[in-house]
Amino acid sequence: MIKLPTHDQSYLDVLNTLKKEIMQARVRAHISVNQELIHLYWRIGKEILDRQNQLGWGTKVIEQLSFDLKHEFPEMKGFSSQNLWYMRQFVFEYKDNPILQQAVGEIPWGHNIKIMTKIKDSNARLWYIQKTIENGWSRNVLEMQIDSNLYERQGKAITNFKHTLPKETSDLAQQLFKSDYNFEFLGLASETHERHIERSLIDHIRDFLLELGTGFAFMGTQYKLVVNGDEFYIDMLFYHARLRCYVVIELKTGKFVPEYAGKLSFYLTAINRQLKLPEDNQTIGLILCQSANHIVVEYALSEKQQPMGVSKYRTLTPDLPKDLKESLPSPEQFKHFFDTIKEE
Repeated sequence: MIKLPTHDQSYLDVLNTLKKEIMQARVRAHISVNQELIHLYWRIGKEILDRQNQLGWGTKVIEQLSFDLKHEFPEMKGFSSQNLWYMRQFVFEYKDNPILQQAVGEIPWGHNIKIMTKIKDSNARLWYIQKTIENGWSRNVLEMQIDSNLYERQGKAITNFKHTLPKETSDLAQQLFKSDYNFEFLGLASETHERHIERSLIDHIRDFLLELGTGFAFMGTQYKLVVNGDEFYIDMLFYHARLRCYVVIELKTGKFVPEYAGKLSFYLTAINRQLKLPEDNQTIGLILCQSANHIVVEYALSEKQQPMGVSKYRTLTPDLPKDLKESLPSPEQFKHFFDTIKEE
């Protein structure tokens, strides 16, 4: 029996190198197969579109084509009449956009259908494709991000990053923070205490991190700081891998007031002095409020020397107006109504 040099460093280096090569080859093979499938669907869609324009092909012809292709290639999926129509739409909508044509081959067909049918703006389509590639979104996650209007929200937080961070860092930081955050997955009423929201976010930490975006690592809630014997508690502390810095998040119910920026500034100073390592970048702060006056926020942040931003959040669709609530049946009235139906 050959004695393997499992503890020899040169052997381990070769083993690790080969493992990486194999994994990268598998990824390349998967991408290659996907690209070939997308190219096939493109060619099918182009044939259908050309024949429609030349011969007036309609629904019945597409249904017959679907039947014949499925009969000829029973082991292959994807030849339903609905999918053939998607292939035709695929070509029709992307034929004049070479950048999108190149990008679509990088993501699965199901993802392409979601983007094509839900998004009409070319820039937004390209953005969602790039983010899918960058973050490895599943189809369900992609659909959720589209439904939450992520493209419109991303990078729109009110911040002072331009004059508090180096340009290369400020551009990245600005893109990472959204104008508003969707916490509807909590299922909470709009009038909820901030500590309750905070606990609920921790209970749903996976959804919370997904909403925050890629790169955030959760460090703790009600994170304790001691400054010369006095104790202070940060709502939430994160570390961001790409920014290489701590991120302090303060959660506030109601409307933003300038005093929040002063308190956050103190927390950032404490983190920089007590936790930040020499290789870490400057700590960033984010205040999450239910509402904010844009000009008030700009005034409050303009003179601050530490990088911080303000965004809004929502936990649930706003409560119904009082007069509308009073016009609707109460739960007891609903119960009585259904009980009456059962008796009849």
